[in-house]
Amino acid sequence: MSSEERPEAAPATRPGSGDAPRSAPRRRRPAAEAAPGPAPDPRHSELRLTDPKAMRALAHPVRMALLDIIGATITLTATQASELLGESPANCAFHLRTLAKYGYIKEAGGGRGRERPWTIAHRSISLSDKDQAPQAKLAAEALAQVWYERLLDRIGRAFARNSWPTGWEDAAESSTTVAYLTPEETGQVGKALREVFEPYMDRRFDRSLRPAGALPVEFAVFGYPREDLAALPDSAPETETGE
Repeated sequence: MSSEERPEAAPATRPGSGDAPRSAPRRRRPAAEAAPGPAPDPRHSELRLTDPKAMRALAHPVRMALLDIIGATITLTATQASELLGESPANCAFHLRTLAKYGYIKEAGGGRGRERPWTIAHRSISLSDKDQAPQAKLAAEALAQVWYERLLDRIGRAFARNSWPTGWEDAAESSTTVAYLTPEETGQVGKALREVFEPYMDRRFDRSLRPAGALPVEFAVFGYPREDLAALPDSAPETETGE
């Protein structure tokens, strides 16, 4: 896990990925306690998690699943969530309200009761383990564990099945690369990768921008030092220099 991770909301969600996965965060109150002000545009805003209560609130499989679905459908009601997740409408409504309490989602307007639609409040969510108090570090570790377990399980099931929609057989891919980089170069590579996806991000919030045949495609990019390989003895021959 990098020093910061961001579950992108639908994905989003990264703690660990997202368009902003990666600065020392400042502690802030949950959104429900914040002073009133204009609602952030989810296409541009980022939620930086530093409050352990907000981290623990998200570290729940149903709430993470709800964020995934809302990120893909743009709006979601408790009744719709119930049909998609197999949970009761009352349980989905409770989890949606909890997500809203800590600023992960917000009301989309219209509807009432369980038919109240919700939408994501931020484009991405970042989770930093730098300069955190012990309680926040523990909460961040618990959140990261749940998030990575869900992600890796999803990846494993997708590629083990190896059954793609028609036309996607040669598009889906997986690969790993080991490159010798400095910390600064590693950060530059991550930034460059995020910039590759930037032209396509508004499609998440505007269905009219999605071309025919487009499906939600998840890219999971990890960059971390392989200390096990770095500890191996260097057996490469020294380069001879001519006179």
